[in-house]
Amino acid sequence: MREMGRRSEAAEHPFKAMAPGEGGGGSAPAISWRRLWGRPTILIARSGQRDIVTSACPVALDLGLRPGMAAAHARALVTELEVRDAEPDADRAWLDRLALHAVGHWTPTASVCDPDGLWLDLTGTTHLFGGEQRFCRRLLRFLQRLGFTASIAVAGTGGAAYALARHGGAPITLLPPGEETQALADLPLAALRLEPEALHAAARFGLERIADLYSMPRAPLARRLGITTVQRLDQARGMAAEPIIPVVPFEAPRVRRRLLEPIGTAEAIIQVIGDLIEDLVIALQQRGLGLRTAHLACLIVDGSEQRIAIGTARATREPLHLKRMLAMRVERIDPGLGIEAMTLAAPRVETLAAQTIEAGLGGDDHRPRDIAPLIDQLTGRIEPDRPFRLSSYESDVPERAVRRVAPLAMPLGWPDWKRPVRMLRRPELLVHVVALMPDHPPHRFTWRGKSYRVIAGDGPERIHGEWWRNENEMWAVRDYFRAEAAGGERFWLFRRGDGVDAETGNLSWFMHGMFG
Repeated sequence: MREMGRRSEAAEHPFKAMAPGEGGGGSAPAISWRRLWGRPTILIARSGQRDIVTSACPVALDLGLRPGMAAAHARALVTELEVRDAEPDADRAWLDRLALHAVGHWTPTASVCDPDGLWLDLTGTTHLFGGEQRFCRRLLRFLQRLGFTASIAVAGTGGAAYALARHGGAPITLLPPGEETQALADLPLAALRLEPEALHAAARFGLERIADLYSMPRAPLARRLGITTVQRLDQARGMAAEPIIPVVPFEAPRVRRRLLEPIGTAEAIIQVIGDLIEDLVIALQQRGLGLRTAHLACLIVDGSEQRIAIGTARATREPLHLKRMLAMRVERIDPGLGIEAMTLAAPRVETLAAQTIEAGLGGDDHRPRDIAPLIDQLTGRIEPDRPFRLSSYESDVPERAVRRVAPLAMPLGWPDWKRPVRMLRRPELLVHVVALMPDHPPHRFTWRGKSYRVIAGDGPERIHGEWWRNENEMWAVRDYFRAEAAGGERFWLFRRGDGVDAETGNLSWFMHGMFG
C-alpha cells in the first residue's frame, strides 16, 4: 500500500467531545440520575406485618427514600414509584460468584460480607497488580463492566474497611496502617455494623458518631449498648481480631494417616504412600474424578514438614502408576527424627468417566498406544516442565509463530512456508556484512567470530511487523534470505529494513536459524 501512495491512518473517535470553539462546551453537560435511571425504584421485603424498603436507586435516594423505611410511607412520599420485590437469594448467589472469581484471579482469601459486600484479604497480593491504587481502579472497572457500582476501602482491619467503604463517601479509600481510630471518628455509629436495638439505644443517649464511644468506659458502654458494640469497636480499631472465613471453591480430595510410631526408612515411607493412594483412589472413584496433581506432606516429629508433588499428563486414578511416580520422589524426603503423620491431597483433578473403546475384530490391535504413563515417568526423572510439544501459533513473526504446549496436546497445523529446522531463541547480530542492496543476499558475513562466504542464496521473503501488538512495529520490515556458505552450511538470515525507506529499519543483518 505504501508503494501505491496510500496508507491507512487512525481515525479520530466519532464520539470525541468537540472543542469549545467548535460548538462544544468547556465541560461535559451534567446528566441527572433521573435521565440515566428512569423512574425511582425501590426493593421491598416482608418484615413481620409490613413491607420494608431494602434498597433504593439513586433517584429514590435523592427524593428522600431510605432503606428501612416502610413501603407505605415511601409510596406516600413519591407517587410515581416503581416497587419491586427484593431477591436476597439471587443477590447472595451473585456475591458468591464474585467471591469465587476473586479467589481465582485476585486473592486466595475472599468472603461474602452481608448484605451487599465482599471481604478481600489483599495481604501480599497487590504488588502483582501494580499496587493497591491500581488494583482498586482495576476492580472498579471490572464491576462497571458487569453493571455494578461500588466503593472500595483498603484498611488494616475489616471493620474499618467496611465503615469507610459504606460511609466514607469516596469511591476508593486507602487508609495507612495505624490510622483507623482517627479515620472512623467522624463516621456514624451505623458504620460499626451494630444491631438496630443498639442504634436506637445510642440515639436515646445522644450518641451519634463513633468518636462519642472512645471516651466512654467499657463496662457502662457494654451495659447500655450491648457487648457486641464493644466488640465491633475493638475490631474496627484493630484491638481485637476479626477472622475472615474464606470461600472454598473446591474441596480437594484429601487422605491422612497418623502413624503409631515415627518412621524414617524409604521402605516404610513407600508402604504408607501405597496405603494413602489406595484411600485416595477410592475417594476419587466416588466423585468421578481423576488426579492431575498430588501433594504429599510429611509431618516430622520436630514440627517441620517435608513436601513432594507429582503431576500427570492425563487424568488418572491408576494406583500402580501413582505409587510408582511417588516412589521416584521419596529420596527427596528428609525424615529427620521420624515422620509421625502423612497427608496426600489432590488439589488439581478432572472429571474421569468411562470411555468407549472400539472393538478390534481383526487379530492385530491397531489402536495407538497411550503414552501418558511414559510422559509421567519422564516428568518424574527430569524437571516437571521439560516434556513439551511444539505447536504453531497464528503470527507472521517467526519467533512468535511457535509455542510450547502440553505433551499430550494436539498441535495445530503447520504452514507450508520453508522454515529452518533449528531457530535461535533470539536473532543474533551479524557483522562485516557485504551485500548488494536492496534485494540480494549477503556475499560474506561474520557470525560468532567466524567469517562465512556465501555461494548461493534465495530470497527475499518480506515479513512486516505486527502493528496491532506494538506501535513500534508499524513500519517495521524484515527481508529474509536462505544462504548457503562455502563450507556447506545453510542459514536463514534477515535484513532489518527494505533498503528504501529509513523508517522500516536500520539495514542491520541478523542470523535467525540454520537448515539441516
